[in-house]
Amino acid sequence: MNSPLPFHLETILAIDFGTKVTGIATYTPGSDPFPLLADRIINKGREQLIQAILERCEAEGVVHVVLGVPYLLDGKSSSMTEKVLKFGEQLKQAGVESLFFQDETLTTKEAEDRMLSSPRFNFKIDLKLIDSLSASIILEDFLSEKGHSF
Repeated sequence: MNSPLPFHLETILAIDFGTKVTGIATYTPGSDPFPLLADRIINKGREQLIQAILERCEAEGVVHVVLGVPYLLDGKSSSMTEKVLKFGEQLKQAGVESLFFQDETLTTKEAEDRMLSSPRFNFKIDLKLIDSLSASIILEDFLSEKGHSF
């Protein structure tokens, strides 16, 4: 008998944090066929962003949050790495109980490449969707590391 998928029927929200725009994607293993592009949030301040994420988590019954953390190509931290890690701590303090950190190095580049090769995006980079697509790639990478395949 096959064991259930990791996080079976537990909704996961992935975040591609940005100082101007934050992308989110969701996925419920065992229910959704693949990560879904959920939204982009225009950042108007840290409190507003955290509130928007908490509201989304409550509305969709999110159990786990995956936060993409950017590293330099050599694996070292940058000032943005520190900002994202601090944001993660603020999410925990605001009530996010199950938070995972996932390396997001080159996810924006991968999102651009996917858009340019996909009829879904009309073979163009769509700046209104790129952050959510990056979040979905963060989620795919996270789940792949946990043994999930699509």
